[in-house]
Amino acid sequence: MIVSTTTKPSSQDTQALQEVWLRLTANSCPYEYNFHMHTKCSDGQLTPEQLIEQATNIGLKGLAITDHHSVEGYKVAQNWLQRTSLETPKDSLPHLWTGIEITSSLLDVEVHILGYAFDSEHPAIQPYLTGESPSGSQGLAVNVIEAIHQAGGMAVLAHPERYRHPATKVIPVAVELGIDGVEAFYAYNNPKPWKPSPRQTETVLSLSSFYGLYHTCGTDTHGPNLLQRI
Repeated sequence: MIVSTTTKPSSQDTQALQEVWLRLTANSCPYEYNFHMHTKCSDGQLTPEQLIEQATNIGLKGLAITDHHSVEGYKVAQNWLQRTSLETPKDSLPHLWTGIEITSSLLDVEVHILGYAFDSEHPAIQPYLTGESPSGSQGLAVNVIEAIHQAGGMAVLAHPERYRHPATKVIPVAVELGIDGVEAFYAYNNPKPWKPSPRQTETVLSLSSFYGLYHTCGTDTHGPNLLQRI
């Protein structure tokens, strides 16, 4: 549910991220915000430097690199931003939040939990930064969500209409486990140009509104172009 996280350990201005999510529309991605992208630090084709440079050239206001079980790409990109800010006005550079995509188990099926704005040095998140999918109880969605929260971050259910169970079944259970948001704007069939899938978007937005969740957007880029998934 949409609640203040001021009682949690703060990392990277979580409140600012929440405010961005509250303003997102179907037109926010991929030219203003993008909260789902991968680099060579997991299964993407772009180096972190290529990704953040492309994001800057596109004119993104904010983004998160969500490599699978790794924050190495984020660290490299953040260093790039810090170096570039010495020569470029900071207001022309995008804001980069920490991000991660964690393979989890929910209702006995695999789902993906996205984590944002967490402290990457917090002990709770360390078991999920090994580059490998978590196993055993660590892979349970409830424990993944709790770890992200303990590290001061926000937990979001990625692409809710891509699982063996429909979003109408998965999202209510995720809510019970403490999920903060859902990836509402997502292109399920990789259209060109990128555009959120209308039917799935309507379903997820309806559930998001009913349960008081934040909604996010992302291209889920794995290829060389941040404006496409592949």
